[in-house]
Amino acid sequence: MECLLTIFAPPALEEALVDWLLEEERIHGFSTAEIFGHGERESGMTLLEQVAGRQRRVQFLVQTDAAMAADMIRHLREHYAGAGLHYLLTPVIEGGRI
Repeated sequence: MECLLTIFAPPALEEALVDWLLEEERIHGFSTAEIFGHGERESGMTLLEQVAGRQRRVQFLVQTDAAMAADMIRHLREHYAGAGLHYLLTPVIEGGRI
């Protein structure tokens, strides 16, 4: 089954995660975007982020199969435990190039 793995990471991890994804031969491409997280949780936020009510994050989007996504999540748990990552795994109903 095809799925979309979305990873939300602190900016400090952007380059390390980009390098890891580029080195992984089973990944045929991915996207990144600068985003902002909003919420009630203030731990880990700078004073400026607390005042602004948002925290800068980097979003990674990787479309792959479920087995590869599970391997990627396992890797993240092993190598980035406690690093403040958040992920979502969603099915891809349809996708392609137009």
